[in-house]
Amino acid sequence: MSVLIIADLQEGHLKKSNAEIISYGNEIARISGTSAGVLVLGNCTDNLSALGAYGASQVYQVADANLQAVNPSVYVSVIAAAIEQIGADVIVFSNNPSSKSVAPGLSARLGAGLVSGAIAVPDLSNGFSVRKTVFSGKAFAEVSINTAKKIITLNPNSVSIPFVAKETVVTNLSIPVPASTRKVTAVNKIEGEVPLTEADIVISGGRGLKGPENWGVLLDLAKVLKAGTACSRPVGDAHWRPHHEHVGQTGVQIAPNLYIALGISGAIQHLAGVNRSKVIVVINKDPEAPFFKAADYGIVGDLFEVVPQLTAAIQKLHAEG
Repeated sequence: MSVLIIADLQEGHLKKSNAEIISYGNEIARISGTSAGVLVLGNCTDNLSALGAYGASQVYQVADANLQAVNPSVYVSVIAAAIEQIGADVIVFSNNPSSKSVAPGLSARLGAGLVSGAIAVPDLSNGFSVRKTVFSGKAFAEVSINTAKKIITLNPNSVSIPFVAKETVVTNLSIPVPASTRKVTAVNKIEGEVPLTEADIVISGGRGLKGPENWGVLLDLAKVLKAGTACSRPVGDAHWRPHHEHVGQTGVQIAPNLYIALGISGAIQHLAGVNRSKVIVVINKDPEAPFFKAADYGIVGDLFEVVPQLTAAIQKLHAEG
C-alpha cells in the first residue's frame, strides 16, 4: 500500500503544510509496511530533497510551467498519470481550497474512495478507517474506505510532525501536460500579512472593540506575537475589517496553535470556524459570554485595559531575551 503525498505549493515555493501532510503520509506508510513519496507539480525553486526530513523516501516532480496555477482538470490528469507510473494506492492532500477542487475529480477518475478533512492517521486494524470531523467540528465520524485506491485530505494542524531524516531522491517524471481550457486573467494577492490558514497564532476581534478606530490595540498585540489577524462576521459585515479576515462557519476555518478572541461573544457559527485551535484564549468583559465555555483560558475584563498590559508584558519578555 504505497503512499503518495501531493505537495502543497504557492508561487513555486513549498508551503509549511507539507511538513504535516508528509509526516502523515509517512506514518500511514510505516504502519502498512511500505514507503511514502511526494509528488511536486510545477516548477519549484526550493530544495526538494529536504522533504526527507518529514519522511519522504522519494520525491517525484513534473516540472512544467503550465502547472504553476492549479487547474483541476489538468491536475487530475497529471496526478492520475503519475499514480499509474508510480503505483501508489493511498493519495494524501492537504485539506485546502486547491485540494477541494482537485481531490473529488481524482476520486472520480480513479474510482477511489475519498475522505476529506481527516484529523487522524487511519486505523488499519480492521480495514481502512479514517476519522474526520462532522457538523462543523461538533462530532466525529469514522469513515471506511473499501476501494483499492484511497484518497485523504488532511485538516491542517491535526497531527504531530516528527523529524525523520530519510535519504531522499528527486526524480523527474515525464508526463504530458494537457492543454488547459481555462485562462487566468488576474491574480489578486493580499500583501504583507500572515495568511490565516498558515498562522500559528491568530488574534481575532469582535464588536467589543466598538469600532475600526480601536483596532490598533489588536494590531499591537498581533505584531509582538507575529500573529495573523481575524474578525467575527458582524465586524466584516460592518466593514470594520476586510472580509478575508472573517473566521467562522461562513468565513475562513482555521486551526492555529493559539487563538485569542478579543470582544467576541462566541456564537456557535463563529466557534465552528475556530474550534480546531489547539488553545483558545478569550478576553471579554461579559462573564456570561458563551465563548468562555469553549476557552482553554479566559480573562473577564475590559479588553482596552487588559490587552495593552498583555502586549507590554510580552514586549518585556522579548526584550529580556
